[in-house]
Amino acid sequence: MRINTREELSQRRKEYKQSLDSQKKQILICAGTGCVAGGSLKIYDRMKELMEEKGLKCSVVLEKEPHDESIGIKKSGCHGFCEMGPLLKIDPVGWLYTKVRIEDCEDIIEKSIIGDEVVERLVYKDKDGNPYVKQKEIPFYKQQTRIALEHCGQINAESIKEYIALGGYEAVAKALFEMTPEEIVDEISESSLRGRGGGGFPTGRKWGQVLRQAEPEKYVVCNGDEGDPGAFMDRSMMEGEPHRVIEGMLIAGIATQAHTGYIYVRAEYPLAVERLSKAISKAKEKGLLGKNILNSGFDFELHISQGAGAFVCGEGSALTASIEGNRGMPRVKPPRTVEHGLFDKPTVLNNVETFCNVPPIILNGAEWYKQFGPENNHGTKAFALTGNVNNTGLIEVPMGTTLRQVIFDIGGGVKGGAFKAVQIGGPSGGCLCISATEDHLDMKLDFDSLKKVGAMIGSGGLVVMNDKSCMVEVARFFMNFTQKESCGKCVPCREGTKRMLELLTDITEGRGTMEHIEMLEELSDTISATALCGLGKTAASPVVSTLKYFRDEYIAHVVDKKCPAGQCKALVSLKIDADKCKGCTLCARNCPVGAITGTVKEPHVIDTSKCIKCGVCQSNCKFDAIAYE
Repeated sequence: MRINTREELSQRRKEYKQSLDSQKKQILICAGTGCVAGGSLKIYDRMKELMEEKGLKCSVVLEKEPHDESIGIKKSGCHGFCEMGPLLKIDPVGWLYTKVRIEDCEDIIEKSIIGDEVVERLVYKDKDGNPYVKQKEIPFYKQQTRIALEHCGQINAESIKEYIALGGYEAVAKALFEMTPEEIVDEISESSLRGRGGGGFPTGRKWGQVLRQAEPEKYVVCNGDEGDPGAFMDRSMMEGEPHRVIEGMLIAGIATQAHTGYIYVRAEYPLAVERLSKAISKAKEKGLLGKNILNSGFDFELHISQGAGAFVCGEGSALTASIEGNRGMPRVKPPRTVEHGLFDKPTVLNNVETFCNVPPIILNGAEWYKQFGPENNHGTKAFALTGNVNNTGLIEVPMGTTLRQVIFDIGGGVKGGAFKAVQIGGPSGGCLCISATEDHLDMKLDFDSLKKVGAMIGSGGLVVMNDKSCMVEVARFFMNFTQKESCGKCVPCREGTKRMLELLTDITEGRGTMEHIEMLEELSDTISATALCGLGKTAASPVVSTLKYFRDEYIAHVVDKKCPAGQCKALVSLKIDADKCKGCTLCARNCPVGAITGTVKEPHVIDTSKCIKCGVCQSNCKFDAIAYE
């Protein structure tokens, strides 16, 4: 089982690749959390059952000996096209089936596996009805460039053999036998890889600082705590390509001469924990973790630490405190984590996506990596595209790709209305809008471009909002989240976010005044300047950006006592358009409080003093005659 030398690794790669290539067909069923929730594991079981019933040679794992008639059936990681899940891909032809159900399994086996025919009803069709049979031809995928997500959805997520067959751990071998620690650090520095967790700090500089520490005991820590609402990039990488995460961490250990690593994962990610645990176990069996890796004399042990879901534990010092068994609370800096981190030792701390970018950089070189993205922002970035967009899902694009390309070319446009804004970077990010300036849709998604307009990439959440979204309520929602997640250690964050939430609540419930807006601005400045950690310093970002670009909505709330988007119930009323109303009485019959009156075939009216604004009448009206105003 154990791979003892680099030469043995190369030989096993050839054997595994030969077995993989010999599979007549491969059925890749998405087993990421989203598709699992949609029933993909039941589809996997049914496909396997049908293949056995029909006498087809079914390979759940790579066979020791190649078998030309075998058909591989695999639980892959996230395919990314979450809007269309559960997803099933057939290789090597590259066919992608969307919204697959258990009832479809029989047809897929008979037509596509046995008969080499496409099941037309299962292929993706765009809004104009144009079918796309192959995954790579679908606009959602065609616009992407996958580096960190290279193997996610393309291989069996639980197979170390398939990962090795496609070049896995070759970067570790190169780092061990062809490069010195200084050369590894220089290569990462030259690539301009910056931390993908949000801050964008140069990875090579961080590694170099840890390497130069005289302390013999050092640590490598992977931040998989991903707590932003709507973000699931790191989770998908841990679930879909766990060995890529391990390989990146192992290279960081070699580069900094650290011999122990920890992956910090929130307990709400049970599938990620399960697959990482299996991957660590398999890597140890193969001799790619533990003592004397590939007979190089280098040792590296890797552990999983589960967090309780505190958002503040995404901050470095709070995260390391949590691993140590203490309450997750940030500390004053300096000293920095690179000097006194985990167990008070020098520590490399990067997030999942950052580590996933490391192996291809070591294998292909910094110059190769620098062909993607603009100066000082090289490489790609994974985003979780959610909200009012037609194609929600996990994407990866070169740094510098514009919002317009992401939302309209990849995302397929805005759903349920016109584009209004995009919230980027989680609770710590800002809201960018098209109504303020056309330039924002052509804003480049990279660290430096977003910083200029007061926003940040964060971990990579992109929440698209249409013109029915109330930006004051959006700010209140994120402030509510931040206030609840504050650890309470420092007064500015603990008390300041609470006061800001109260002010925003007053505004959305009709008690706001112009003084409320002034106080919000003052508190934003104070908290940002005096809070202890990144959570507090950026807590006001959604408020600051919405005040900057949507100030007219705040004024409408406090002066006119109206919510222009019709979302704040205290500031809206329902009205029946007499020209559209046909007098069908459906609204009156369904009103739970009897607030609607009128006779048959005559326009009805709503008594606003009785109306509870539940919206039942609006949802039941067949003539679109009822609206908020």
